Parts: sequence; C-alpha cells; structure tokens
Amino acid sequence: MRDQDKTTEPAVSSVRPEGDVAIVVLTYNRMHLLRQCVDNVLLRTSPNTREIVIWNNASEDGTSEYLETITDPRLRVVHHEANIGINGYARSFSMTSSPYLIELDDDIIEAPAHWDLTLLDAFRRLPRVGFLAANLVNNPHDQTAWVMYTVNASAYRTVEENGVSLKIGPTGGGCSITSRELHDRVGGFRQSKKQIFWLEDEAYIHDIGKLGFGAAYLEDLRVLHAGGAYYSPVTREKEKYWEDFSRKQARKRRIKRMLLRIPFVRPLNERCGWFTAPDES
Repeated sequence: MRDQDKTTEPAVSSVRPEGDVAIVVLTYNRMHLLRQCVDNVLLRTSPNTREIVIWNNASEDGTSEYLETITDPRLRVVHHEANIGINGYARSFSMTSSPYLIELDDDIIEAPAHWDLTLLDAFRRLPRVGFLAANLVNNPHDQTAWVMYTVNASAYRTVEENGVSLKIGPTGGGCSITSRELHDRVGGFRQSKKQIFWLEDEAYIHDIGKLGFGAAYLEDLRVLHAGGAYYSPVTREKEKYWEDFSRKQARKRRIKRMLLRIPFVRPLNERCGWFTAPDES
C-alpha cells in the first residue's frame, strides 16, 4: 500500500515566500502515530516554520516522556492536566506570534520535504482562500480519505486559480493553513464548554465564510493521514459526537420529507432553494 499511495513530492519553490509559520499539534494517547508525525512531518518542515507547539491532552501512554526527548529548538510542549480535546487549538495558537498558522493532526504521519513552504506559497497566491489544506493520499485504511475518494468523490472538482491547482469540496483541517490576520478577525478557533470533540475546522470555515473567504485542498500536495479504528482506538467522545450527528441528520431528513408532502412546499422549495431535498430512496 505504501508504494502505491506514497505522498506526492511537489517541486519546492526556489523563492521562499515571506512569512513565518507556527504549527500546532494536539495529541492524546497516540504516541505510535505522534512519533511518525514528528519524524516524517514536523522534522521535514522548512526554515519558514519558526514555532511548533505540541499540546499533550493528559496522555497516559508514554507520550509525555517521548515528547521530552525531542530537541528541536522550535518546539514548545504543553502537558495539560486534563483532556480538553479540540479546545487546545485556540489555547495553543494564542501562545504563538507567527503571521501564518498551521493546524496539524497527530495522525498525519508522512509528508514531502518542505510541505509547509508549499502550503504557504500557495496560500499567499490565493487572496480569497482563507483556509487551505493539504490533499490526502488515497489511503483506503484512512477513514477520511475513504470518504473523500469513495463516498463523496462526486462532491469534489478541480480548478486552477492564480497558477494553483485546487480541489474544491468539503474541506477538513488535518493539515491546513490560515493567516493570523484572518484568524484574529473571526475571533480565532472556537472553544466549547460542553464538548472536547467537534468539527472546529468546519466552524472556522463557516466563520471566515461570512467575510467572503473560502476553503479548499491544495490538489498537488498530498499527505498520509492515518485516521480511524484501523490505526488507533476511537475515543468515546468522538464516537458520541458522530452518534449525535447521525441522529440530528436523520431528524432533519424526516422533517424535510414531512414538509415536502405539503402540496405547495416542493415547487416553492425548487424555486427558492430553501433546502436540499433528501434522497427519496
């Protein structure tokens, strides 16, 4: 599988774009993946990356001890006393000062050399894209890639903008860049008092969308994502989130079907585009 689905090695720009980068990684009890993320992703960054924060959400699997062995001078490790999940992004980015910010999941386990520079270079060419993510290797063992390439393949299209090839469609934040200026304008990444897992990247994309900025994948930069039960146990918090999400989606579909049974609603909805009609199958 690795030979077929290896990460794509785009050409590294000979002109280094101005701007320092801060990378934040959140981790919780996935030391086996975090090691690969550090060795094969973080340590392959360019000199543009000046700050790296790894937020350890009270891991109990040896992660704390492993992190103390990393000697990269750019690295700052935070050992938090409790698992606050996604809330760690907002807190970690507040500890940095670089003008460009990269979210990096600890289960991104392989990337090309200077992948951060590739993201930064493309991002700076795209004035209306406020959230640019690395594309994913077509890895059938990874849940996110499987959904992208199999379940939702028809939801994506490829376009070129200012010499940059983009994949347009539902965009996730496994390895993604934004600017501090835009981040600050929308109040940063959200925090939740009730949940430690939710789609904070979707919330951020929604927030910047109100200002007229879009989200996309950088088509030619592909990283290897190792998400889902094949690679590590899924936390109960994540399972509960998706269970609740599925129930809410099913409820919305039922309500839409009820509305469409009202004689005048269907033609009005087709004319006004209030909502997408659910699959009748």
